[in-house]
Amino acid sequence: MSNKVEVQTRNIRLTEKIEEYVNKKAGNLDHYLSSIEEARVELSHHKAARDANDRNAAQITVRGKGFTLRSEVRGDEALAAFDAALDNLQRQIERYKGKHSVGRGDGRSAAEVAEEVIDDETGELSPLVARRKKFILNPMTEDEAVVQMRNLGHDNFFVFHNALTNKVNVLYRRRNGSYGLIEPEVE
Repeated sequence: MSNKVEVQTRNIRLTEKIEEYVNKKAGNLDHYLSSIEEARVELSHHKAARDANDRNAAQITVRGKGFTLRSEVRGDEALAAFDAALDNLQRQIERYKGKHSVGRGDGRSAAEVAEEVIDDETGELSPLVARRKKFILNPMTEDEAVVQMRNLGHDNFFVFHNALTNKVNVLYRRRNGSYGLIEPEVE
């Protein structure tokens, strides 16, 4: 993987020094997780950011068979943000490995053990998906979905049928209080 680090910049000049630094650091990610097939680093500068500490952003995305891990950090310097994003990504990789590849002493994987959840009421093992919910999706616009999300008290996300695109969308609240919209597409 160490040869497959794609470095992109926006509003920052990509110097040899920056590219070499990023390749050296991100190229070592396969030491943490050998199944990484591709790594992408994007460094950007946002002049219009309100706070000087948010002007430079580093986003690192790694992909492998069956997984995608991503970390984004903003900071006052691009390489400092990159280092912080890399630290976050390494923690994500450790959590991913713990959930998917760490075995137990009895020969079962962590994924097999995670499927065994004990029901508090009956004391019996219950499936990993303990509750399924069905609801009717009424077509609505994005603005109507925001109003519905607020009215229902959904703080994190809201699933709705977008009347304009005729597709199911997910509206979610971002850290800064604004809203994001997920528009799934089937390949």
